[in-house]
Amino acid sequence: MNKEVTFMRLIVFFDLPVTTAKKRKAANQFRQFLKRDGYQMLQLSIYSRILRGRDSQEKHYKRICQNLPKEGYIRALLVTEKQFANMKILLGEKSINERKVNHQQLLLF
Repeated sequence: MNKEVTFMRLIVFFDLPVTTAKKRKAANQFRQFLKRDGYQMLQLSIYSRILRGRDSQEKHYKRICQNLPKEGYIRALLVTEKQFANMKILLGEKSINERKVNHQQLLLF
């Protein structure tokens, strides 16, 4: 049986407090975790990464939950790569990093 793999995109949105040095450190640690875990910054406080099928969805949700700061607001949204590709940019354009890395990530799979 030849099962086709669907590429998914996990998007993480967050609003973290940065009113004290301790809170800034926690926010920066969360951002650094996302970068180390393969997420790309789309906009300030919005990161995404490609997943290979729905199987890796739970794994990545758990990894995020293990690295949550104590305060703030964090949401995650899973969409297909096709849905993500259809996202409309209403003002501005894709960053060079976003264009370059997205193609490289797909090549890894």
